[in-house]
Amino acid sequence: MSETLKIDVISLFPQMLSGFLQESMMKRAEAAGLVQFNTINLRDFATDKHNTTDDRPFGGGPGMILKPEPVFSAVESIKTPQSRVILMSPQGQPFQQSHARRLADDSAHLIFICGHYEGVDERIRAALVDEEISIGDYVLTNGVLSAAVVIDAVVRLRPGVLGGGEVATEDESFSSGLLEHPQYTRPPEFRGMKVPKILFTGDHGKIAEWRHDQAMERTTERRADLLRNDPKNCRNNP
Repeated sequence: MSETLKIDVISLFPQMLSGFLQESMMKRAEAAGLVQFNTINLRDFATDKHNTTDDRPFGGGPGMILKPEPVFSAVESIKTPQSRVILMSPQGQPFQQSHARRLADDSAHLIFICGHYEGVDERIRAALVDEEISIGDYVLTNGVLSAAVVIDAVVRLRPGVLGGGEVATEDESFSSGLLEHPQYTRPPEFRGMKVPKILFTGDHGKIAEWRHDQAMERTTERRADLLRNDPKNCRNNP
């Protein structure tokens, strides 16, 4: 059995994660001891009677900025030498499947800092954070939403979580650098739409070849950038 992955999420709104962490795969993974979740309310680390966690930006401007004191205190209360501190931020590196795989394989403890309002004090980013992650070029109200996306992508790659070894994730979109091939199940014909005959042949070699060709075609049509960014697939791209 693999080591339990610890995940702490620091947020002003930890209850936003409660449903996500208590359903489906996340619930089963924690029950099996494969992952341990903990949510931390940033207000618990405020230093005044009003539980203040934000303030106006120096130099003027709209919105509010998360103060450094409660964030530093929250992180330092749980951080160990094995911890990796991640800030969810639109300025971060774009999140990809390879990123999820690295975090799943190499991490023992992940600490997510979820921003809110107009962002965080720069000293948090400079002195506390190991890496910044963005899930896309758009702005969300709260970093909890993007943290949930990253947590889902990482946890499902941990050994034993999906219950089918590595096979369950190897053929998924982006794992091979390509979009996934078309998938079919029963019935063999529905409203005049038939399942390709190759899938009934039992010839696993030909089926694998067909699936690869379909994946290449679909990727070329929909995400040609993936082919350009992956040399092993680019050689096969006309």
